[in-house]
Amino acid sequence: MRFFLFSLLVLSNILISCKSSQELVSEDYKKYYDLYKVEGTFVLYQQKSNKYIVYNKELSKQLFIPASTFKICNSLIGLETGVIDDENFIIKWDSIIRKYPQWNTDQNLETAFKNSTVWYYQELARRVGAKQMKYWLEKSHYGNADTSGGIDQFWLTGGLRISPIQQVDFLRRLHDNQLPFSNSSMNIVKEIMIVKDSADYVLRAKSGWGEQNNMDIGWYVGYVETQGDVYYFANCIQSPSNTNSDFLKARIEITYQIFRDLGIFKD
Repeated sequence: MRFFLFSLLVLSNILISCKSSQELVSEDYKKYYDLYKVEGTFVLYQQKSNKYIVYNKELSKQLFIPASTFKICNSLIGLETGVIDDENFIIKWDSIIRKYPQWNTDQNLETAFKNSTVWYYQELARRVGAKQMKYWLEKSHYGNADTSGGIDQFWLTGGLRISPIQQVDFLRRLHDNQLPFSNSSMNIVKEIMIVKDSADYVLRAKSGWGEQNNMDIGWYVGYVETQGDVYYFANCIQSPSNTNSDFLKARIEITYQIFRDLGIFKD
């Protein structure tokens, strides 16, 4: 009951924030989803102007399995609980050969995040344990905070779900150090999230790929810091399972094309 009441309070605060911000619903980006033969939704929040740009608003509120985008939260929880010390914390490879060669070696937090190494984060979750994991998911209000399906599977094939709007809210709280984690934990995660660091902008992001109701679910979430602004984003695409050879690149390419349209990227 206490968690339910607290959740209502957080939700009401989010709704108040959304009411005070400007929301632009745009269908201009449909052409990019059509190009890759996927359905999807795109949410962008521009901090300076307090403005949301949303493509496919109905889907933006729908709950999807987070897949590897959960590595952002999983990293924070691992650090905060002391299961891992910092980005250099190594977990030894179990010698099981997996399909991605970069996974078949010892990993630290930084390489596991960059390589999206599933086994590292599964072991991390097991070390955190079910009780602590559930506590921190509820405390940080990450999606529906559902850990059913197993401690090392709940974000991959289990019950955890999050909407694109919720992804953006979580990223905003991370950037502003408003999550219930120490500044040290949040700063480490912000560093390992860096994908591009140029003179004009810094991009922090994470991709994800899962399956839900016989559909491939693809994610690209993060935020871009420019000289004078911050742009938070969540791109979520869907396609019938195992039918689209361009599915993986579509998550990122659609995002970058929208960034170019908005003038966030010039390359």
